[in-house]
Amino acid sequence: MPSKNAGGGASTKRKRGNQNATYGNALPIFSFPEPAKASWLSSFSYFKSSKPVISNPKCVGILDVASRSVWVVNARDMMILWQRGFFGKGSLSRSEPSWLTRRLNEVKDSAKGCTAEDMTAKRRAERKQFKTDRADAIAAARSEAEAVFEATGALPPALSELAFIPSHSRPTRPTPSDTPVPKVPVTAEPSKPIASLQPFIKEIPEAPSDEPMSEPVEQMEHLQLTLQEAFFLSWALGCLRVLNPETECYLTIQDLLQRSLDTSLPFTPPELSRRPDNPFLVNYAIYHHYRSLGWVVKGGIKFCVDYLLYKKGPVFSHAEFALVVCPVYEDPTDEETSPFDLPNSKPMDWAWFSTINRVSSQVKKTLILAYVIIPSSKRLEVVLDTPECLTQYSVHEVVVRRFIPARMRD
Repeated sequence: MPSKNAGGGASTKRKRGNQNATYGNALPIFSFPEPAKASWLSSFSYFKSSKPVISNPKCVGILDVASRSVWVVNARDMMILWQRGFFGKGSLSRSEPSWLTRRLNEVKDSAKGCTAEDMTAKRRAERKQFKTDRADAIAAARSEAEAVFEATGALPPALSELAFIPSHSRPTRPTPSDTPVPKVPVTAEPSKPIASLQPFIKEIPEAPSDEPMSEPVEQMEHLQLTLQEAFFLSWALGCLRVLNPETECYLTIQDLLQRSLDTSLPFTPPELSRRPDNPFLVNYAIYHHYRSLGWVVKGGIKFCVDYLLYKKGPVFSHAEFALVVCPVYEDPTDEETSPFDLPNSKPMDWAWFSTINRVSSQVKKTLILAYVIIPSSKRLEVVLDTPECLTQYSVHEVVVRRFIPARMRD
């Protein structure tokens, strides 16, 4: 005999299967074996091996210095970078670029293709409407009770409690009563119908129209990549080309590195920004370290941390780890002469540390302090202009867990 939730379990498995098919690739590039040509040598197992073929989407992005990011405007590239590794964020969405889908749903008045933003907005609208209807019902019941009292001199028992609700108490939905209430005409505004004590009857929405749209909806959203994500896709994977809007030419890896370094200190000479403690280099060392280990790295400002680590991606589960970047100077002289005010490079405030640890515990995430060892500028004077300087950085992690005496006695 099947269990009660057999249908739900099958639906969940089917949904996960669809997600695995859509978001199955962890990176935009992947390899697959090339089919071997049929020959008499293929009958021997030694000659059956074939070299893998690399699939490279070769996406294109546009550098935007003002927002310190790279914009991907092509619809194909946007879907590839999001579905294969969850890179970037929709400029008009919470995470996945779904603005066009939401806009089409509004135009067509359809519930198909419902996105996360639609579900959140729907729940908020329902709560707001419920509170409005409840307040209107109480106000109408009170007006009706006052009219009955003026006409008969007595207050019906069903309205005695509603007529004298204290202003500081929380209103509740009125319930119908079996006691008949005499009808007394009450004047009201034409725009607001008179509310009664009967339960509210929801109006049946009209069926969605299948008529074609008069004008096509223009895509107004783009995928916004951080500089760390763009450099990882360009240098480490080689699947992204960044266009310079000023010259309308593609940036080389060295030029992209220099532009990323210069944006950390805008309107300043380049000599000040090309240092080993540049915030871009410090954050990219962390980003590259965990991306190379298979984690999906996303921004964590929502939880007062620098990054969040997902095992497979935000579509499948919540982030398991909250990451705080802690720079450590190899040479104390570099810290004294640094023009950058790197966060968490000074000794930590224990009040702040306790706050971060408590927030991470409340959202069921493990806090990790990621210490980035910044190499001495004396060793990087020659290679700082090339990506090879990133090999001199090292990362060390410290896992922090909140101690709860009542739960950790065993």
